[in-house]
Amino acid sequence: MKLPREDRYADIEPFLPLVEKPSRYLDHEWGAVEDQPGPFHACMIYPDAYEVGQPNLGVAILYNELNKAEGISCERSYLPWPDMADLMRRNGVPMLSLETSSPIASFEVVGFTMAFEMACTNIMEALDLSRIPVRAEDRAEDDAIVLGGGPSVWNCEPMAPMFDAILLGDGEEAIVEMCHCVRDGRAAGLSRLDILRNLGRIQGVYVPRLYDIVVDETSTEWGYAVPKAGEDVPARVLKRCVGDFAATDPLCEKIVPYMGLVQDRLTVEVLRGCARGCRFCQAGMTYRPVRERPASQVIGAVEQGLATTGYDECSLSSLSTTDHSQCAEMLNGLKEELSAKGIKVSIPSQRLDSFGVDMAAAVGASRKTGLTFAPEAGTQRLRDVINKNVTDEDIDTAARNAFANGWRRMKLYFMMGLPTETDEDILGIPQTAERVVQIGREMLGPRSGVSVSISVAVFVPKAHTPFQWAPQLELGEVTRRQQLLLHATKDRAIRVSYHSAQTSVVEAALSKMGRRGFDLIAGAWRRGCRFDAWTDQFHYEWWEEAARDLGLSLEDIASTTFSVDARLPWEHTSPGVSQGYLKREWRRAAQGVTTPDCTRTSCTGCGVCPTLGVDNVIVGERA
Repeated sequence: MKLPREDRYADIEPFLPLVEKPSRYLDHEWGAVEDQPGPFHACMIYPDAYEVGQPNLGVAILYNELNKAEGISCERSYLPWPDMADLMRRNGVPMLSLETSSPIASFEVVGFTMAFEMACTNIMEALDLSRIPVRAEDRAEDDAIVLGGGPSVWNCEPMAPMFDAILLGDGEEAIVEMCHCVRDGRAAGLSRLDILRNLGRIQGVYVPRLYDIVVDETSTEWGYAVPKAGEDVPARVLKRCVGDFAATDPLCEKIVPYMGLVQDRLTVEVLRGCARGCRFCQAGMTYRPVRERPASQVIGAVEQGLATTGYDECSLSSLSTTDHSQCAEMLNGLKEELSAKGIKVSIPSQRLDSFGVDMAAAVGASRKTGLTFAPEAGTQRLRDVINKNVTDEDIDTAARNAFANGWRRMKLYFMMGLPTETDEDILGIPQTAERVVQIGREMLGPRSGVSVSISVAVFVPKAHTPFQWAPQLELGEVTRRQQLLLHATKDRAIRVSYHSAQTSVVEAALSKMGRRGFDLIAGAWRRGCRFDAWTDQFHYEWWEEAARDLGLSLEDIASTTFSVDARLPWEHTSPGVSQGYLKREWRRAAQGVTTPDCTRTSCTGCGVCPTLGVDNVIVGERA
């Protein structure tokens, strides 16, 4: 039953001396919206600890847009760490909003950022701690409408039973429309089901309750979703896409926290989308088309944001910042304005060519910590399979340019278990690193302290990518290849780290499952799983137990190959990329044939622009 907003809980204050990092729970940060008049109240939740969720741009965007809308107020909340959550349960205190300490269950709309698959148990934990029924079908008429959105909506079926509605794509405009829909429906006395029906008619909104799951000879074992008989909702929900990105607020982060964050700096999004076409990359497919902000707008937003927040560092965020057509103008302009003030400008990763290094040198922010590049694969053959469009010559040229500009350390990101990978490709990873180290020693001398760090993740097949039909490498084979990599790395100047293979198995299973995957999540959560993305909190054995109770094997699910002709669990959602294009890219991968970036050549036929009615927006000349 919905909790009244008048029940403000001061009971949490006595817990602060008893928990780790009490500053996670302090309100009234500088820049937060203090006046919360409503009368329609929404709360946006990032389902992780405050220091991870507070810098999230998605939450910041929705928070700002809703608080600008007339008659709507928006607050934030983050999942309490287990020590605080356990204290709250023992003392009968529900999960609260940050701004006014109001019960989450008192809000008309509660929105969750679906940031990554491994946050699924955190969402379940937050709903339970909030005293909102975990299953949408169990909620009463006056319970909060629970919304989801974010990067991991593209196979949302395992989490779908928790949500009343899920937004696909950009949220700036859609979140206000969705709140208006709920507000107007409640004012008109509509039933909960009729409000959900109205939400399902908004472009980009998927309402799981209005769809049935069908398993037949055309599908995988997980089935596919179709509209229920008589429901006026689309068979395929097309994402929302903001066409005029420059018209959106470039300065979303205005709140200064009391504690250090995972990304403790001002962040400005400089472009949205990527058309490089890496075949493993879900974001590259689902965020299309490319839309850039003009350099002048970015520079103005950075200057205003730094003056407002007092940060001494700014990050220019996007999937590939050095692909921005006015990148040089932007970075050189910021350097001229900010370097004298001792303010750093950073870019998340560099293009693997001399231009990327030149841009890093333009801001100089990475000089102490090293440069980061992502070759992804150790051989040219495999880079062609994944459409990385990076050559050995590009890597060598970037290394030479980096060492010439004063860098001594480099970090290289790779993946393991990519389709068609062989031992030769694994051995190519340390060989690439050794070549970079050798270039540095030749240029700077054998005692120059040149070093390379290798970070290797396990490939996870993702929905709406050309590799969505591929299996994940079996756990035992991952272990063997990791050992092969370690034993092949001889040079002490090269350090190797790799991600948890067990976490990747769970992620891959959730990425492939349909709506029945909800029972797996619920079983894991009941055993105590939460904060699964935190290494010290992850319990693979609990996930295995939950799977066994359902007669399932996580490894078998993760390593399943889907037929290219099967109807997949996520085909009722669409980012605009056509299935024909994905199948064509899957075939080209098998042939080792690359596909160019359409923003640098001509249309490659992905279908996004005509389907969405939004074109690539490139504001300058590509470098």
